[in-house]
Parts: sequence; C-alpha cells; structure tokens
Amino acid sequence: MKKIGFVGAYDKTDIILSIAKILTMVNKKVLILDNTITQKCKYIVPVINPTKSYITTYEDIDVAVGFENIEKLKQYIGLQENENLDYDFFIIDTDNFEGFATFGLQSSDKIYFVTSYDSYSLKKGIEILSQLGIPKRITGIFFSKDMLKEEENYFEYLALGTKVIWDESKIYFPLENGDFSAIMENQRISKIKFRNLSNEYRDNIQFLTNSICPEIGEKTIKNIIKEL
Repeated sequence: MKKIGFVGAYDKTDIILSIAKILTMVNKKVLILDNTITQKCKYIVPVINPTKSYITTYEDIDVAVGFENIEKLKQYIGLQENENLDYDFFIIDTDNFEGFATFGLQSSDKIYFVTSYDSYSLKKGIEILSQLGIPKRITGIFFSKDMLKEEENYFEYLALGTKVIWDESKIYFPLENGDFSAIMENQRISKIKFRNLSNEYRDNIQFLTNSICPEIGEKTIKNIIKEL
C-alpha cells in the first residue's frame, strides 16, 4: 500500500478526488482520509446517514471522515491494530501538523504541499512545514491567478528555515472561473468529470496521477481523463 500525503491550508479535496477516480479506473483500491478542520468531504461526498466518523463509497473511492488516528480507522473497518489496510493507495488530506504526525506522513511515499498565495494559506501551510523534525522531500502545488514572480519569491521567503527538500517539479493550477464552474457542477451532480475543466487543470491532474502511480502510464491516464 502506498501512503500519499496532501498537506496545507488550501482546499485540496477536488484534486484528490480527481486523482483517486483515475486510480480506480485501473482497478486500484483507494481510501481517502479527510483530516482537515473543515471536513469538506462531509459536504460534497454523498452519504446516507453521516455520523461523527464514517467511511462511505463515492465513485468507487472509499472516503473516510472524522477519524482521529489510524487505530480508530482500523477499528471501524474491523481490523486488528497489527493488520494492514487493504488498499493500494491511502491518501491523507490534512491541514494541521497533528494530522501529519498522527498518520505518519513523514513515512509517506509522496507528500504534496498545496497552497494559494493568499496570506492565510501560505502562513498556515508554512506553520505545518516548520514543525517537521527531519528533512522531507515535498512537491509544491500552487494555485494562482497571475503566476507572478513576486508571489513565488514571497513563498520562498516564508519557507526559509523549514526542513523541506523541495522537488524541482512545481505544479501550478490556474485559478480560472471556468474550472470553478466545472467543479461546482460536479459537486451538484455528485460526479467526477473532467470534460469542462481547462486543459491546464487536466494536464496537472494527469501529471500528479502519473507521479503517484507511474506504472499506469501517461497515455492510459490521458485516455481516462478524455473518457471522463
């Protein structure tokens, strides 16, 4: 099982669901854990009888909400503490260092830091990274409208002193109204579709999915995105 961490104060739910959907299309078992303060999955992933903590299935993806640690998650599933989760990918979305530590993201196969350039997202996200005890390689995902050099310089200034080893590959999502409209429509109909998303958005989802599971192959991922 591969453990993938998405860290940061910016909303990561939609890109995580998009990646997970592609993985399920090639018969990968995926569990997403929403460990964020807002628990957005609770509101956009359909569930019949929501409780404080639960697992539901959406678009062939298992989505877990409200679990404080891995032990309680295993208890809910019916596993013993020493048993492993029966998934190909365990994707954890967190916006706090407690979640980072509790779910062992230090030992993740991949970690992505997601932010926009607004002060809250930047400073709250850097607050998480500043608590890393040992160096960790992380890939940056940035949401921006203008992609200004000044924005990148400001981020690099704030990140000084953290123990992050940044991947050379940086991923930039344009903040386009068309993408927001397409995402909101997906949420309204409770489906994951790529048809009305911008080419940049789809290309980034393709790149991320390939970096998480390269054995699928870029061509297959691209065809799945076209299909959806």
